[in-house]
Amino acid sequence: MQRSTITASEPDETGHWGKFGGRYVPETLVAPLDELTKEFTRARRDVDFWRELEQLLRDYCGRPTPLFHAQRLTAHAGGAQIYLKREDLLHTGAHKINNAMGQALLARRMGKRRIIAETGAGQHGVATATAAAWFGIPCVVYMGLEDTRRQALNVARMKLLGAEVRPVAAGSCTLKDAINEAFRDWVQNVETTHYVIGSVVGPHPFPTLVAEFQRVIGDEAKSQFERATGTLPDAVVACVGGGSNAIGIFRAFFDEQVRLYGVEAAGDGLNSARHAATLSRGEPGVLHGARSYLLQDASGQVQEAHSISAGLDYPGVGPEHSWLKDSGRVRYLAASDAEALEAFSLLSRTEGIIPALESSHALARAKDLARELGPGHNVLVNLSGRGDKDVEIVARAMNL
Repeated sequence: MQRSTITASEPDETGHWGKFGGRYVPETLVAPLDELTKEFTRARRDVDFWRELEQLLRDYCGRPTPLFHAQRLTAHAGGAQIYLKREDLLHTGAHKINNAMGQALLARRMGKRRIIAETGAGQHGVATATAAAWFGIPCVVYMGLEDTRRQALNVARMKLLGAEVRPVAAGSCTLKDAINEAFRDWVQNVETTHYVIGSVVGPHPFPTLVAEFQRVIGDEAKSQFERATGTLPDAVVACVGGGSNAIGIFRAFFDEQVRLYGVEAAGDGLNSARHAATLSRGEPGVLHGARSYLLQDASGQVQEAHSISAGLDYPGVGPEHSWLKDSGRVRYLAASDAEALEAFSLLSRTEGIIPALESSHALARAKDLARELGPGHNVLVNLSGRGDKDVEIVARAMNL
């Protein structure tokens, strides 16, 4: 399967979407990023590369994932019909494996003998460790110390898969700090190591590369939705931290008359100091090698982000999302910790599906959109992951 179609949201040759994106890195990383760009460009047009990846995603990872009509959730919300793209049923329990397998194939093409990754909620770490195990490549995963406590189950999974998990005790001990340490490792080991970035963040070409590997979500969902309903959804909703699952499903609908909604983490509330709503409350700046919206103070210092979801408490966002916000093509909303917990519980009770806390943020706003649109309309939600990893957090928060 060859995927060389360029979307309306493709960046320019320097990796910029308008004023966002680019490559702000030390000189040491220029050569490996150039190498990666060239190899990705070749692979993107290589039928054999896509055929191998498609086979892995089908036979090993479990694609295509189902489109599910959530009828009881629909009845509870009232209004539009709600459909779920079930990425939670993918091998390792989230959409992250799509990108991890694609980048592992690229690493092999480049002759890299080691891969590293960062992770917040642990799902990208598990996916990368899984890909490394399949390909027989040593793997190191950087994870904030606080996240290793919140996501102990995924830490154990990574270790069982043979990866080395390195806790990061700097800063807020969360995803931002894990990315910092992963970049330091890569700078020191560029000859042998490929850095598998897990979201549509970082310097060019990573945002485009990750988006290309995640676009399978939207391509599948669009086809499945048309077959099931004879039409396209009126609205597509996905959670946004760095933003890979959202870009993955949005890309198939950019050129269609479909409303697109990204949902960030409002934490304790948008008017509090504890949230991760970068696009709602941030300002443009540079973080982790790219220009995007950031949570920062008056002096330009990056602020700590907060979310009950370890996968959403990132003070930045992908540059493509920043451009989509300014262009008006995507509307970005936010859901609080309390709203996400309520949606987590609601989907579990009504449909017997325990969602990831990340996905629960999208569900919280999707219910509102269903009521707003009313009967005769459809809402598609990207259920980006399952909630096994979050059960302990939710149990403590809800006194279960």
